[in-house]
Amino acid sequence: MNSAPTLETQRLILRPHRRADFDAYAKMFASNRAVHMGQLDRRHAWYAYAAEVGHWALMGFGPWALELKENQKLKKNDPVVGQVAILWHDHFPEPELGWLLFEGYEGKGLAFEAATAARNWAFENKIVETLVSYIAPENCRSIALAERLGAVINTQGKAADNDDIVYRHPVQND
Repeated sequence: MNSAPTLETQRLILRPHRRADFDAYAKMFASNRAVHMGQLDRRHAWYAYAAEVGHWALMGFGPWALELKENQKLKKNDPVVGQVAILWHDHFPEPELGWLLFEGYEGKGLAFEAATAARNWAFENKIVETLVSYIAPENCRSIALAERLGAVINTQGKAADNDDIVYRHPVQND
């Protein structure tokens, strides 16, 4: 698969990234919101963005841009509100379910909705056999979301970053 399939939830469209989505991505990674993922200047944000979007061509899975459905938009031209991804970078011990929301969109259940759709797609289509989330121990909001998704701490799991906690998601069976 060379590009993300479009998925829909009650409030969101999970779609392939576009070039126009990059400004919001770069702005987020330059801000304090990226403190748990690593802040990046615009150049390095581009490298990360291109690597993630290219994940689809290399691995058959990757990130989706999160766009609010028309009837959910807070403003007429609401931008992309975040990203959810299934990633297995070369330095990741196993595939990860990850999420990020841009400023102003947290606390509305959007990350839960998107992560559930991405996780279900990956398991239903047998894209991966297992999923984890690598989370910085001080990232309380992501920990709460992982637990809400049914993930549990895997003390035996290895993280991409030795400081991260590994949360293992329950495998969804047919």
